[in-house]
Amino acid sequence: MATRRLGVGETLGALNAALGPGSTVWIKETRARHLRSRDFLAPHRALQARFDDGQVPEHLLHVLACLQGPGVAPVLRCAPTPAGLSLQLQRPAVFERVLSAVAAYATPASPALPGQRVLLHCPALRSSACTLRLSQLRTVLVADHLARALRAHGVCVRLVPAVQDPHMLTFLQQLRVDWPAASERASSHNLRSHALEELTSAHDGRTLSPGILGRLCLKELVEEQGRTAGYDPNLNNCLVTEDLLSVLAELQEALWHWPEDSHPGLAGAPDTGTDSCLVVHVVSCEEEFQQQKLDLLWQKLVDKAPLRQKHLICGPVKVTGAPGPLMTAPEYYKFRHAQVCKASALKHGGDLAQDPGWTEIFGVLSVATIKFEMLSTAPQSQLFLALADNISTKGTKSGTFVMYNCARLATLFESYKCSMEQGLYPTFPPVSSLDFSLLHDEGEWLLLFNNILPFPDLLSQTAMLDCTAPGLHITARTEMMCKFLVQLSMDFSSYYNRVHILGVSTQHNGLGRAERYRVKTKEAEDETSRPLLFQEPRPHRFGQMFVRLQLLRAVREVLHTGLAMLGIPPLSHI
Repeated sequence: MATRRLGVGETLGALNAALGPGSTVWIKETRARHLRSRDFLAPHRALQARFDDGQVPEHLLHVLACLQGPGVAPVLRCAPTPAGLSLQLQRPAVFERVLSAVAAYATPASPALPGQRVLLHCPALRSSACTLRLSQLRTVLVADHLARALRAHGVCVRLVPAVQDPHMLTFLQQLRVDWPAASERASSHNLRSHALEELTSAHDGRTLSPGILGRLCLKELVEEQGRTAGYDPNLNNCLVTEDLLSVLAELQEALWHWPEDSHPGLAGAPDTGTDSCLVVHVVSCEEEFQQQKLDLLWQKLVDKAPLRQKHLICGPVKVTGAPGPLMTAPEYYKFRHAQVCKASALKHGGDLAQDPGWTEIFGVLSVATIKFEMLSTAPQSQLFLALADNISTKGTKSGTFVMYNCARLATLFESYKCSMEQGLYPTFPPVSSLDFSLLHDEGEWLLLFNNILPFPDLLSQTAMLDCTAPGLHITARTEMMCKFLVQLSMDFSSYYNRVHILGVSTQHNGLGRAERYRVKTKEAEDETSRPLLFQEPRPHRFGQMFVRLQLLRAVREVLHTGLAMLGIPPLSHI
């Protein structure tokens, strides 16, 4: 049996190639009602553009039905339908291939090229924690998520600036943002000397303010870049300050000297080729103009400034229901944390905020709420925050909902482990011995086909930066992970609420939980004089339970990996 990981992209590529040269025809189905009869569809209109009357030649139908190749999922049937050409996979075989190699589907589909380097610059982290605006907090969370995604993809990432403010470091730790710290500023002595030679300082008789060295004309540099570059045409003069030079010095130092654990062969090697490094400035729309100045100043003052500088601009944050006119980031965290504590007290009773055992849980839930709010919208778009909305595990769009289902998964596996130790269930058999044909519920195929199988491609897409596109600006798809985890949680929750996972009976899925428990208890009691404890090896009685647990192991692996990309630790209970 082939061992290469199956892929949605590989399968779609092979399907389109089988129809010959031309535009893309095939699409992957995602809706449950369509997946009952097909997995991929070549719509009738697309076929009409490729073939006369939309009729696919018989020999091509045979090719599609026998389709094979690296990473291509095995085909069961391919047939014309009123909607177009429908194709269904050999689902038991796909279940077996995927669930026999769970770890392989929690890694990116296409790792980065060796030696690829990205320097992520987030100017908002030079602010003090107490004045950090929500739009700046958004840039911090986008940069942190992007750094995690790039590193998972195999890219060498350097984060700038190193944070000096201890209060900012404490706040970042609360948010589970992994960012470097520094005890002192980088030296700007060499840059200062070079800048003084370039400056047109104030020879017009006016006295310069303290900290300002002079004025530098950027208009010529903007014109050299051209209008298509995306620089603001109003950029003309730049007041060069000690603070600006200090920022440039830190950027240049980070560009030339990479940490020892950053990448083999790059550690501590000065001038390893600034042209090979991509610099991405993650800034709010309010800070874009100032960042463009810094970008041009770097090019003007440093001979070996990076040629590839891109700006990832985050849209504005609009807030409704805030207790005050201008809410800072720490106030936002405290507000959401208080809502989480209140919601938990209503659900469980008592003042849990004073319980040390719940302190960590409330912190994680607060962070999950904030990160899903801030990252579920594409960073380039305007973000709306409705602070009056209550925190609840029942809402299907929130980070709290995702964490609730993460805890449900943990509880499920803990229940199996405890029951196994008591002798109620046998130990988990080798995966190679499982019968994956027992997975035939539509919710099981939804979990695998829409969530587990496409996850490697998703990991690659979240780390995708189109640095070859012309112009100054760059886009990122940091919203994809949050949306994916919400949908995964919805699919799991629907399946978990409807299907009996633990136990020996598979005949009572239409009953409620209480009814299923009574039936199961009666079945156990009817086994004349047999104790409930599992005494003899009868693994066939537990076959469906084990394949379902293996499926949910894969769901757990994907969920935990996705949460790690957001810097959110999994929870075992809520």
